[in-house]
Amino acid sequence: MGSKSSWSSMETDCLVEIFARLGLDDITLVVPFVCKSWLLATRSPLCWRKLDFRAVDILPWSNFSKSFALCCSLPFFSFTYLLKFTISRGWKSVTEIRFPLNFTSPEDLIIASNECKYLKSVALPILSQCEEVQIPQLVCKWKDLERLELESKPSNFRELVKNISLNCSKFSCFRISGSSFGEEDVLAIIRFLPKLKKFELISSYLPKEDLKIMIRGCKELESLNAIDCVGFKGDDEEITSEVSRIKDFKLEGCKLYYEYDHERGDSRNQFCSYDYII
Repeated sequence: MGSKSSWSSMETDCLVEIFARLGLDDITLVVPFVCKSWLLATRSPLCWRKLDFRAVDILPWSNFSKSFALCCSLPFFSFTYLLKFTISRGWKSVTEIRFPLNFTSPEDLIIASNECKYLKSVALPILSQCEEVQIPQLVCKWKDLERLELESKPSNFRELVKNISLNCSKFSCFRISGSSFGEEDVLAIIRFLPKLKKFELISSYLPKEDLKIMIRGCKELESLNAIDCVGFKGDDEEITSEVSRIKDFKLEGCKLYYEYDHERGDSRNQFCSYDYII
């Protein structure tokens, strides 16, 4: 290929389309330093629509963190600075944020809530009980929100789904991990999110009867995936019958209970019980 056909001479729009598919590490620390035309392309907000921080190693001693701090003349790496940097590049084009599981402060979430008004997909980090109470207020500003991913169900879950119902008319997908669901939670989903299209439950507890209630109540559900959950079996005939109308349905590694044995009783009446473990 001759010099006239080199990547550096490509139209800016083409470069933007390519760079928008790269990870944050490349678009931040590699591409801008190749040549002026590539630097110009990375200035387009369209390159920063999807901010996946989980695909970047932000540990303080990682190569990325050290390089970013050096590039920005920082005394040490700061995720808050990285967040502000990427959001400023994306401006109003940011539609997706996947926060790192750790190293995220409540202030970082507030920044995203205030600055990124057009988010469609958000994956929140691991939060403490005192931090998770702010989640219902965060979603109020994301009018275009379609998908929300939680690492645990907040204690004010009912308030969360209610706020989603009132503020996020396009919402259609929930992904929740490491949580315990009961009838009250299921009824809240049915009441406030009756048009839910996709529900993903990972390593969580949901009783079989409550799962059946949810399937019957969310009549527009198109995808229901459960991985390593407790409370129902993957090959349960009753559940299989209930989900016959759902296009995409998967139960992987799900069990009615964990075989957690407790020998109880006295010499006259000893038995082994199986308890649910969350």
